[in-house]
Amino acid sequence: MERSQERDGSEGVAGREPGGGGLRLRREIGLWSAVSLIAGCMIGSGIFMSPQGVLVYTGSPGASLVVWAVCGLLATMGALCYAELGALVPKSGGEYAYILQIFGSLPAFLVIYTFVLLFRPAAIAAVSLSFAEYAVAPFYPGCSSMPQAVLKGVAATCILLLMLVNCWSSRLATMLTNVCTVAKVFSLLVIVGGGAVVLGQGRGYTEAFLFAFHNTTQQAGRIGMAFYQGLWSFDGWNNVNYVVEELKNPKQNLVWALMIAIPLVTSLYLLVNISYLLVLSPNEILSSNAMAVSWGFLGWMTYGTTIGCLLYLRIKKKNLPRPYKVPTIIPVIMLLASLYLVLAPIIDHPQIEFLYIFLFLLSGIPVYFLLVYFQCQPKWLQMATLYLQLLLEVAPTTKNVD
Repeated sequence: MERSQERDGSEGVAGREPGGGGLRLRREIGLWSAVSLIAGCMIGSGIFMSPQGVLVYTGSPGASLVVWAVCGLLATMGALCYAELGALVPKSGGEYAYILQIFGSLPAFLVIYTFVLLFRPAAIAAVSLSFAEYAVAPFYPGCSSMPQAVLKGVAATCILLLMLVNCWSSRLATMLTNVCTVAKVFSLLVIVGGGAVVLGQGRGYTEAFLFAFHNTTQQAGRIGMAFYQGLWSFDGWNNVNYVVEELKNPKQNLVWALMIAIPLVTSLYLLVNISYLLVLSPNEILSSNAMAVSWGFLGWMTYGTTIGCLLYLRIKKKNLPRPYKVPTIIPVIMLLASLYLVLAPIIDHPQIEFLYIFLFLLSGIPVYFLLVYFQCQPKWLQMATLYLQLLLEVAPTTKNVD
């Protein structure tokens, strides 16, 4: 779905293909804006919550740093696979566009059904509530519990303002993303600087590095859970594929943006973890609140399915022109890693929430056949669709995905 008209002849984000081929988003995102988008989406609360979980499951500071480095490598390999898909299928929509193109409408519908109705709203609500808690805290000093009405009001206002910015102008949204990314990178650099100062003053907990791999776990399940915790902090490496139609020179800039942003974030994460280990003892890190591990397995199920699209194209459509191609071993490794990360939390930490999510996913099948396949759509739903298309200035780019 794309915006269908321009504002004032300059601020619009959509235009028609030469020859009347249909609507396409205007390409306004350059290389450094794409780098900012990827880094901004990756850097979030995860880096402040995951180190404790990684250390718990690995058992030693040295092993935890190895896990963080390998997580960055896995994110880079996954992003390179997505870059090849983005060049082969240069459409916005990320996993939905690729799965729709390769495996058809039912699997694609289940992906978008689950993400739109469950995971995206839940993630946005959680992040907004966290923002509200930090924003309101200075006005309630010493209070362990702040008014829920105030928190929810601030969170809702935050969501509304960001929605309006994204609806009004992609250029303004890009500028806001760049500012937020700079602020987040600066905050991580402050942490790194604090660790450097402590080390320079000789007050750091250097014992953690003298016996870096002492008590390292030998259990494959716990190591897998450590990777699961660390990779949660890297989530967002695929976000540029959602706006590939807005990217200038996507065949070149997509790969460059990934190769700049992910190693940069990985380096920052490693330095931040080293600073944590210098300023806090391992016992102090372990005594902090643990991050809950649940529900993210569906994200890796989606990643694995998307990587399967790439392998399918390698086998069935070998002669397709590929502006960019990764070695076949990389998508194979990513597919195996995705399979492992889907099964690891279920085997090591079985929770009833996993069953709820699986049932919700299955509930999309009858919805698909009723509303999409058989087109049994009530009139009010069709009217609502038309109204939202007019209100949000969107229109389908094509009728036939083939």
